[in-house]
Amino acid sequence: MDSSLSAEGPWLVVGLGNPGPDYAATRHNVGQMVLDELASRGRLTFKTHKTNSTVAEGRLTPGGPRFVLAKPNTFMNVSGGPVAQLLRFYSLDPSRLIVVQDELDIPFDTLKLKFGGGHGGHNGVRDVIAAVGSGEFTRVRVGVGRPPGSQAAADHVLKGFSAAERKTLPILVSDAADAVEQIAGDGLTAAQLRFHTAR
Repeated sequence: MDSSLSAEGPWLVVGLGNPGPDYAATRHNVGQMVLDELASRGRLTFKTHKTNSTVAEGRLTPGGPRFVLAKPNTFMNVSGGPVAQLLRFYSLDPSRLIVVQDELDIPFDTLKLKFGGGHGGHNGVRDVIAAVGSGEFTRVRVGVGRPPGSQAAADHVLKGFSAAERKTLPILVSDAADAVEQIAGDGLTAAQLRFHTAR
């Protein structure tokens, strides 16, 4: 690890997605929905940042961990550049990075939390690993489920949630935000014990 990089300092939480209103409510953008929830908890405001991202900084609770919440302005498949720039700008080691992502291989309304490993076929995570030069960061994987029938996965993630899913979506987003807070406050293992058990 580069001694100039801090293993302390704020947590950088990146919500993966695509920019613009056409994509805001799609499955691929659930990571950015989680960041909106986190920002609202801390009454934080997203602002344009020179790392080609929009960023909100601060604590979500008095005396709690400091967060940098960031949404890359790029499309999902080229998310890595802004993430690498953010780590450099804040002088953070990748171990302080939490990526919130959609995950096809997990059923809707389910969370899986992990540190390190490969990209699992997720092109946004693939690009982050390539740009950062390491997979040693935490992932909050938000289940959006596999597409029905013969629908292509690429089409599925760019569609909105069904009417039934939209009823549960706020709870899923809130749970994912809780997971981010618990990882930062209590550590990954404690968060996994809480969120990996079936509700």
